[in-house]
Amino acid sequence: MIEEISIADLGVIGEATLELGPGFTVVTGETGAGKTMIVTALGLLLGARADAGSVRRGASSAVVEGRWHVPDHATVVDRVEDAGGAVEDGELILTRTVSAEGRSRATVGGRSAPVAVLGELADQLVTVHGQSDQIRLTSSTAQRAALDGFGGATVEKALRKYVTAYDAWQEHAAELETLTRDRDDRLAEAARLRAASDEIEAAVPQPGEDAELAERAERLGNLEELRLSAGLAHEAISSESLDGVADVIGLVEAARRAVERVVSADSTLQPVLEQLTELGIQASEASASLSSYLGSLEPEAGHDLELINERRAVLSALARKYGETVDDVIAFGERASNRLLELDGDDDRIVALQQAVEQDEQTLAAAASSLTSARSKAATDLAKRVTAELKTLAMGGATLVVEVTDAGEYRRHGRDQVAILLQPHSGTDPRPIGKGASGGELSRVMLAIEVVMAGSTTVPTFVFDEVDAGVGGAAAIEIGRRLAALAERTQVIVVTHLAQVAAFANNHLNVVKDASGAVTSSSVRRLEGDDRLQEMARLLSGLGDSASGMEHARELLEVAGHTV
Repeated sequence: MIEEISIADLGVIGEATLELGPGFTVVTGETGAGKTMIVTALGLLLGARADAGSVRRGASSAVVEGRWHVPDHATVVDRVEDAGGAVEDGELILTRTVSAEGRSRATVGGRSAPVAVLGELADQLVTVHGQSDQIRLTSSTAQRAALDGFGGATVEKALRKYVTAYDAWQEHAAELETLTRDRDDRLAEAARLRAASDEIEAAVPQPGEDAELAERAERLGNLEELRLSAGLAHEAISSESLDGVADVIGLVEAARRAVERVVSADSTLQPVLEQLTELGIQASEASASLSSYLGSLEPEAGHDLELINERRAVLSALARKYGETVDDVIAFGERASNRLLELDGDDDRIVALQQAVEQDEQTLAAAASSLTSARSKAATDLAKRVTAELKTLAMGGATLVVEVTDAGEYRRHGRDQVAILLQPHSGTDPRPIGKGASGGELSRVMLAIEVVMAGSTTVPTFVFDEVDAGVGGAAAIEIGRRLAALAERTQVIVVTHLAQVAAFANNHLNVVKDASGAVTSSSVRRLEGDDRLQEMARLLSGLGDSASGMEHARELLEVAGHTV
């Protein structure tokens, strides 16, 4: 809901503040006072194209600021935050500045933003009906959405069932198309994977086998040097020659015996004796280990090395194709096997999907038929009720037609093409609502539609400009009455020149023109009591101080349920 609009240097308006609030607000004023500038100001806040000619003469720029009350849960809050702005305590502030050179700047929730963001917010904040403003429900999409909203729970249930069927159909059809289209590629992939799997299985690689074979090959390649060095070490520790060569074990044993003979004379040698004893044991163990090592060296190392190198060549060939290591090759083989199971099962999957798609199409057709039936029923009701409203709005010969036709293809919203048409007079062909009526008639048509659909609308504010063009008397009173009825559910702002319409408003704003200076200036004031009576008398007779006009104005207010 719009709480307030501030205008500075826009057209003839030097500075003005419109305090709006809930319910029905009417804006009146003399011709040329600048009533249209109020609609223009609102249009700028909603992203309309800026015009340097709208800047007040002598001013550097025009500024329009609007304050909205927005519920915390409203989707508009998310869009404002996406733009970097903020909604504080439920208040959203939009600002639009237009320079005398035509440059435009916008702020959303306190942050600069592209003007396009204002346009995105417009659909959720305000709907404007007028001769030169955007008209709601001109697109087929908007008309379908409006009809669905009017249809209520019946259409909603049918649409939800249809969307479920449509999504299942699309999912299965898309998968079937992919499998069918890529069949040749999948066959080629399966052949490659099967050949790779067979090659890997034939080699039977073991985890870590490549590293183990590399270590054995290194050992066998240096076998003679290992045998010679180990033999020399063994001979030095424990010599088996008969020529009396001293070895480590013999020398350590001789040293131990020498100390043992004299240790009783000096106990400080006891630790030395123990060390020599331990050293002899270690030397004997080292000798045994070297002897065992020499015995383990393969007698046919050359043949073993050849076999190892052949095995390493097989593993290296696999690694070049399927991974850097044998472990990578084994993992690739496992993935290939799993993928082959998927690919080999595609034919069965295709058959199952074909059956699923066929069943989905039957379900979808039934759901689409039910949705069309629900929409058609709602369309008939909507057309009947709006046509009845038009008769009270001085358009007795007009008929609203809501067509629900077959679009020829399934879409996520259904198979229906919805068109809202207007037959201005009997005997004429129905035409799109934007082309079948004049500006004033169009506003009345939209008023009738909005009144009938008020219970299902999500738009918080409606603005009507020239809704009463070419109308007077009882028809004008009915227009006022319908606007007041619409205002019971949403905020309504109307620019009018008819007292019959103004009488039904709970908030009356008057645009006052001052032409005393070199430049005409206008301001806005709120009317109450005698001031409101005088303005309505002026609207009725052209004279604000006419006694008969004042009396007539008082009668109108009483008809509208207001007391003065």
